[in-house]
Amino acid sequence: MIRLTPELAARMARSTRGHLRQPYPHYVSRLIYGPEELVEPFVAHPIFHGSFDWHSCVHGWWQVLRLARLFPDLPELAGLGGEVAELFTPAHVAGEIAMFERPGGGLFERPYGWAWLLALHLELTEGGHKAAAHALEPLARLLAGYLRDYLLRLDRPVRSGTHGNTAFAMGLALDWAHRCDPALADTIIARAQPWFASERLAPWLEPSGEDFLSPSLCVAALVARVFEGREALSWIDGFMAHPDILLLEVPVKVSDRSDVRIVHLDGLNLSRGWVWALLARVPGLPADAAARAEQASQRHIAAALPHIAGDYAGEHWLASFALLALTLD
Repeated sequence: MIRLTPELAARMARSTRGHLRQPYPHYVSRLIYGPEELVEPFVAHPIFHGSFDWHSCVHGWWQVLRLARLFPDLPELAGLGGEVAELFTPAHVAGEIAMFERPGGGLFERPYGWAWLLALHLELTEGGHKAAAHALEPLARLLAGYLRDYLLRLDRPVRSGTHGNTAFAMGLALDWAHRCDPALADTIIARAQPWFASERLAPWLEPSGEDFLSPSLCVAALVARVFEGREALSWIDGFMAHPDILLLEVPVKVSDRSDVRIVHLDGLNLSRGWVWALLARVPGLPADAAARAEQASQRHIAAALPHIAGDYAGEHWLASFALLALTLD
């Protein structure tokens, strides 16, 4: 059984902390309206300017904060509280908010980065970083409103294997919503039912060559968290009985870990491992189904875990997905 040990936590912390404030290389994914907007990453994003792109920096901070909460004496995270206090200030958050309030800002990082920001805000809160959580709250509230409005306007979910996936964002935002925004939680639950109640899986469409999410398993993860009792168990039973489910139980191979998009497939193995682990823990799931799901989870995590560091193409984000899979208990 692969578990999050202090040694693995230290490895993740060393890797991720080293690039949280590294501004280059930097991927620009926003609309540019004039030359005055061609500014240094740390000017455009006072907090989230490292880790190659905005969303990776957000979940990189989520990762190190979760590690610090689980392993408070980890030497690799010494002084993290002071760094959080330095960066997560009202003035810096105002700079981040400005990016979302400009023309076209409602498209920036939708919905993947929005959901990760909510997860980060919850981690700050649960980790006892009260001042930082308070400072970040206006951005969290803004993006929660954006997400709720987006879900209400969306006619059908996005089922991609990358950042646009709707089910992944809904599930990731749900814990924050339950605690901080009941209206958003209600919207997520209400939209999940008509979108996904009758859906099982379409493994013949996945994986694509650059996926880091499984569209089918992302739906399963959301169903496991939103549906209740017999409805959830019936859905999962039908899902696992599908004749093509075996295609989602075998890890995918990665041909080039220096390619920033092909290495997405390491993330796919980790995110699959996370969902299979979540399914294995669904209350009432028969023991044989739970064991099968746990075995699939372990296979996927084992395939990707050795590769979470070593090349910046994957190093700037993979450890966060590994931590998702390893911190369900």
